[in-house]
Amino acid sequence: MKHLISLKEQTKEDLLEILDLAKKVKATYKAGETMEPLKNKTLLMLFQKSSTRTRLSFEAGITELGGHAIFLDSRATQFSLTDFGDEIKAVMRFGDILMFRAMKAADVEKAAGFNQIPVIDGCSEKYHPCQALGDILTMSEHANGLENVKKITWLGIENNVSNTLTLAGAKLGIEVTIAAPEANPASVDAELNAQASAVGKVTRTLNLAEALAGANFIHTDTWMDMEFFSDGKVKPQFEAEYERRKRVFTPFQLNAGLINTHAPQAKIMHCMPCHVGYEISRDAIDHPNSIIFDQAENRKHIQKAIILWLLGIPSPL
Repeated sequence: MKHLISLKEQTKEDLLEILDLAKKVKATYKAGETMEPLKNKTLLMLFQKSSTRTRLSFEAGITELGGHAIFLDSRATQFSLTDFGDEIKAVMRFGDILMFRAMKAADVEKAAGFNQIPVIDGCSEKYHPCQALGDILTMSEHANGLENVKKITWLGIENNVSNTLTLAGAKLGIEVTIAAPEANPASVDAELNAQASAVGKVTRTLNLAEALAGANFIHTDTWMDMEFFSDGKVKPQFEAEYERRKRVFTPFQLNAGLINTHAPQAKIMHCMPCHVGYEISRDAIDHPNSIIFDQAENRKHIQKAIILWLLGIPSPL
């Protein structure tokens, strides 16, 4: 049984299959054609943390393919009252595939370990494979082919998104350069980093000119924890860490000046939500090179492909 958790378990050929399927599914949707290969199929969506694009993309995606999604907020379930393993095994009896947005990747792996139905990591502290594949889809579209995506630069902090994007890029033969003064400690996966370095070209540097030189795409994500804020103000207990992060990460902000100076050809990406004035500036979001909203839309098309691929449903096209 196949699962999509960290991308460590997928081959280059697997990734290419998913991306090719996403292109076909998207083209069919854009042509206004209807297809229902997932009729009578149920997607279980279990959320331990909030979501906008992940929920929308999975729910809209399976609906457009004729299936149905059930949303489960863990706070409104009985997971807290019992053993996680027992409860998740019961939950998986009610659907054909599980998308789990989890606080801990270990819980996603535990669910997958039962091999009852395919399991998708819909975002955990270590991995965000759906985001990575959706981003690669967007890059291939804007580069007029995956073969023209030569270099991705990641700015800011290493985290779950950069982990899976780096590994996907490495497996697909794309150079990945990371300009990040720190990694989110909870996101570190030494095995993933070793695999990425072994199969592809991954470079780390704090020299921004070097990092951005020749980049086709520049990507970033939040490095300021939103729990630091209340009503737009920094909570007193977080003031010291807030100031430290501003000092450490602001030089790596993705902004128009940086793009115009070092990489005028590069497309601007962000997985959203954007925290304006921190990891990205308003003039970068609104820059002519920004493809952030194309990136967001493609989450839906890649989710469709992931579901079809995991369920082993032949391309309906």
